[in-house]
Amino acid sequence: MRKTTLAAFAASTLLGMAPGLAAASVIGFLGNFDVINDTGSTAHGFEIELEGLHPEDITDTFGGAGRGFPSGRGFDPNVAVQRYGAPTIAAYSLGSVFGVTVTYKGIFDGSNWDFGTPSGNFVTPGDNCWTGGGLPGGGYGPGTPCDHFGVGTTANATKTTYRWLLETNNPGELTNGVVTLPAPAWSVLPNPVPNPDPLQPAPPVVVANIVAPQPEDGNEFGDALWVKVYTTELEHEVELEDLVGGNAAVEQAETEIEWQLLQVEFSKPGSGQLESGLGVPVGPKAASILRRYEFFSYAGAYGSGHEANPAGNDSNPGEGDVGIYLGAQNGAVNLLGAPAPVPLPPALAMMLPALGVLCLRRRRR
Repeated sequence: MRKTTLAAFAASTLLGMAPGLAAASVIGFLGNFDVINDTGSTAHGFEIELEGLHPEDITDTFGGAGRGFPSGRGFDPNVAVQRYGAPTIAAYSLGSVFGVTVTYKGIFDGSNWDFGTPSGNFVTPGDNCWTGGGLPGGGYGPGTPCDHFGVGTTANATKTTYRWLLETNNPGELTNGVVTLPAPAWSVLPNPVPNPDPLQPAPPVVVANIVAPQPEDGNEFGDALWVKVYTTELEHEVELEDLVGGNAAVEQAETEIEWQLLQVEFSKPGSGQLESGLGVPVGPKAASILRRYEFFSYAGAYGSGHEANPAGNDSNPGEGDVGIYLGAQNGAVNLLGAPAPVPLPPALAMMLPALGVLCLRRRRR
């Protein structure tokens, strides 16, 4: 126990004293995703709320200008990539809470909306619900009950919320609709095991955290959902438009988690979370890491307190356990090289081999 504590303390001390050992710097969190409108009503827009960010933190938006794709509205691939065109970006502040909303919205002329996303049960190949996405069976059009959105940022939001925008009983007025599509929260962490070469930084650990919906209506458990995870490392940086179906960066992703059932239990903090990449450093040549998440509703039985009772188990669904496809998230983090190495004092350099042994013992135990 004392050896483990000593190794952790020594690692944190060395990282604090030697900037050359720090993890790589993050230069961009990018996300692209399909989302299915299963609200039961036609939506006339979609909103992405990014808590803790400022407008200047937004670097890219899918459908926005300057990204190499047309930024108009509609279904003509020569004019637009999705029905709503470029989104608006606006800051908000509610006391000590602040953030940014990225809003895709139809235009109301006083009588009618120009575009809307119909509601329906629909399965996409994952991220093809846009004019260039190549959906089977006729492609993306006015009757397709899904859309594709995306935002690139220079920092990770403390909380991400998605909303379909639904018309109220007052024509032209929109209200928020529920979207059951979790957003991964990315973290780039220092490697607990230093590089054997004290002048080279150890590759960082890139963790993406997914949390299931919170309990409602006094239930002990929240709604359950299924998630599949695919991942790949790239020796080049990625851009927002790379995170779409058919792109080589997405297609080469390999299965990290085949199936995982997630469900939050109110009385157990930290439940219902999936942390992909936990404890696994990226490769020494990685310039970016990409993860793809596919979400499906849970269609199995629920028991007391709304606890999921699948016919299979939480990593191997049985017959009838998997429900409708909810959407997919393609996310990536671009990494910069670590700061230039700082020469270590001779006494500190001599400590590194011993620290490495302690950390290796910790991992084996």
